Amino acid sequence: MDPTALLLSRLQFAFTISFHIIFPAFTIGLAAWLTVLEAMHQYSGRRVYRTLFEFWLKIFGVAFGMGVVSGVVMAFQFGTNWSVLSKMSGPIQGPLLSYETFTAFMLEAGFFGILIFGRPRVPPWFYLFSTAMVALGTTLSAFWIMVNNSWMQVPTGYVLQNGQFVPDDWAQIIFNRVVWVRFPHMLLASYLTGAFCVAATGAWYLLRRTYRAEAHVMLRMGLALAAVLLPAQLFIGHLVGDYVHDYQPAKFAAIEARWHDEQPASEVLIAIPDSTTESNKYAISIPVLGSIIASMSLTSKEVGLTSFAPQDRPPVAIPFFAFRIMVGCGFVMLGLAWLGTWLPLKHRLERSRLLLWGIFLSFPLPWIAILTGWYTAEVGRQPWTVYGVLRTADAVTPSLTAAAATASLILFVAVYAFIFSFGTYYIYRLLRAGPAGLGGKPLHVPVPNRPMSLADQAPASHSYFEAGE
Repeated sequence: MDPTALLLSRLQFAFTISFHIIFPAFTIGLAAWLTVLEAMHQYSGRRVYRTLFEFWLKIFGVAFGMGVVSGVVMAFQFGTNWSVLSKMSGPIQGPLLSYETFTAFMLEAGFFGILIFGRPRVPPWFYLFSTAMVALGTTLSAFWIMVNNSWMQVPTGYVLQNGQFVPDDWAQIIFNRVVWVRFPHMLLASYLTGAFCVAATGAWYLLRRTYRAEAHVMLRMGLALAAVLLPAQLFIGHLVGDYVHDYQPAKFAAIEARWHDEQPASEVLIAIPDSTTESNKYAISIPVLGSIIASMSLTSKEVGLTSFAPQDRPPVAIPFFAFRIMVGCGFVMLGLAWLGTWLPLKHRLERSRLLLWGIFLSFPLPWIAILTGWYTAEVGRQPWTVYGVLRTADAVTPSLTAAAATASLILFVAVYAFIFSFGTYYIYRLLRAGPAGLGGKPLHVPVPNRPMSLADQAPASHSYFEAGE
């Protein structure tokens, strides 16, 4: 095994998944939001819900496409860079990915076509049903991916036969308790991503003094949903911490920057971990709080990193800082959501421009929280690919050279940068143009022989003039 090829392969996978994860996280939340909008339109008959549905459906279509493209690449990496992992875990991970195809992709592909082209051709109830099926498909996709990843975090329900992990209890693999805390954690994160993006767009329009009716609906619904979901997310996040404490004590110690066993354990709020001296610099700690968080006890003994052999310890700095950034983003979003939900009750939200700027600028926070949470989970799992049974160094393709890994990494960076720069810029243009041309005008209907007509819109300059820009 070439150490440089291993490092480059890890960087390549980290790079591609960092791009990929932001799009499914966005579209899972957005699909649920579209279902709610369509249901409210059919129930109330209010045009504003239909206008917002058509507007966000365009953005969903572009983001969905980029999520599919970025995900396909990752499958190839399992063969080119991680062939030992693929060979050993194929009997488990292969079927799990197939289940994703047979359930999630089938629902998404089949019913998304109806969302794009079917409104004039199917009854309203079936159109709403199709929207809900797309939302269900995105949720099932997240479920199977989280089952797959959770098995790598805590492998269970398998036996080792002829150098392969062979399933002997699918119920243990799919329904173990680790899945059922990590999947809701990811699902809520996706809903929060959608909610904050919708609310931030509403705040942006109010700051520009345009699309006031649509902006108020987006702000109210986005912030209210976030205000309810964030406390639930903090609770589920605590449960995720419980599984890490029980099954991955070395990762837990790295997240806490706890170098030595402590009883009772303090909680390090912030510090600069130093692996050379196995200590923390400039630490600010709270006595006993570490035991309370880890074990709900005032006296529990908590394990430090030096209790593990050096070759079995994860890096400390990345899990430590990434976890704190994730939690910090969560609390900032909680403050904005609660304040932004309370002010409209006093009819003061539109006059609070400072808060509107805060909500608008908060749109990256859910993505930052998801990425840092993912880095905490994956870097903290090291040096294992399948925790406790297959090291990352042993999972890489034996014949892979540093030159080949470098070439593919450069290629991926170039292609991703080219495609996603244009995709992200196009979404920005759609958002900037807003629901222009929909209010009071015939709604745009895409044509099947030109699928990208979904994202067609009224000339942007028209909306700018309307906005006084």
